[in-house]
Amino acid sequence: MKTMKSILYLVLFLLALTFSSFTYGQDEKFYEGKWDITLQMDGKESPSWLEIKHSGVQTLVGRFVYASGSARPISEIKLDGNGFSFTIPPQWEQDLGNITIKGSKEGEGLKGTLSFENGDTHQWTADRAPKLAYADKVKWGKTKELFNGKDLTGWKALGENQWIVEKGILKSPKSGANLASEEKFNDFKIHVEFKVPEGSNSGIYLRGRYEVQITDDHGSDPSNVLFGGVYGFLTPNEMAANPATEWQTYDITLIGRRVTIVANGKTIISEQNIPGITGGALDSKEGEPGPFYIQGDHGPISFRKFTVTPRVE
Repeated sequence: MKTMKSILYLVLFLLALTFSSFTYGQDEKFYEGKWDITLQMDGKESPSWLEIKHSGVQTLVGRFVYASGSARPISEIKLDGNGFSFTIPPQWEQDLGNITIKGSKEGEGLKGTLSFENGDTHQWTADRAPKLAYADKVKWGKTKELFNGKDLTGWKALGENQWIVEKGILKSPKSGANLASEEKFNDFKIHVEFKVPEGSNSGIYLRGRYEVQITDDHGSDPSNVLFGGVYGFLTPNEMAANPATEWQTYDITLIGRRVTIVANGKTIISEQNIPGITGGALDSKEGEPGPFYIQGDHGPISFRKFTVTPRVE
């Protein structure tokens, strides 16, 4: 009798183990992919982003974009019966220590918590990032000037305004508020002419979500966090920055996720897919149109031209 009971217990244990393994396998498959996160912090929504993928057969790894900073690698994402978790070191938020993210399934999306070492914990939800299909044959609409050379018509400062217009030049003479266009766009081409002072730092967010860096980097090696890079994601094939104080140009085409960047007449990124939102994005709603968003909180910057040609159906 004892032998029969032992065999029964063993069978039940093996069935439970098999079911548990099957469940974890299904969860792994569900979690894999790219996720647009909305983080609740201090009564406000902060956009973030997460990628989960396999490394080899068993290990899950990924990348995480916090509300600020660049995409940072995740060396291992651990699964248990309640969901997944991982811990990453601080980037710019040095005083807050390591960040621990926990998540689980919520319908077709995710939910979870983000915790700092000091115990501060914030809730988040996530939707699977959309595909944003590319179109080979594109019809372009009428080109329009977003900056009229006279005033801030068509733009709004996100905070106390320090932006001015002098002699046809749009300027942020010191660090202050960022500037967003009132009009929103899906796919487009833009031509931008700008001047970045020595040591300064700015950027243009495409659809308010993907930052193309503007920095004083003449003579540096190319990097995804320097001039012409899509911040933390895409690295230019060469450093095309002019010396500081010279006027410079970007010609950028964005269709779906696919971006081409021509800096000062040189194609430095050619039809590359932007994986997800970059730090400092206005929101994580990648499937929606968004504004152009100029960074004004990292130092002085000037623009004399901001022209957009939208794609039309």
